[in-house]
Amino acid sequence: MSPEAIGNSQGKGQLRLDWPGGREQRLDHATLRRHCPCSRCRALRLQGLTVQVDPRIRVVAVNPQGYGVQLVFSDGHERGIYPWAYLAGLEAT
Repeated sequence: MSPEAIGNSQGKGQLRLDWPGGREQRLDHATLRRHCPCSRCRALRLQGLTVQVDPRIRVVAVNPQGYGVQLVFSDGHERGIYPWAYLAGLEAT
């Protein structure tokens, strides 16, 4: 299931997802970067390491990919495609 709308607030550093049924989810940009699903970031987490993220990081582009969304971050990281179900399961901040 995909969201009905996506909003990106660089000022607040939050991504807003409006899901069917009226559920609104707000995710902090730094949280999204820490939970990047790309193979490199996932490998770090599987090794018990934490992806180090500057709290001032911002999502600078949101690129829909059908089954999810590619997020481009201000640190240049753009490898992760976040499936809709993965985003829906992340804790709001």
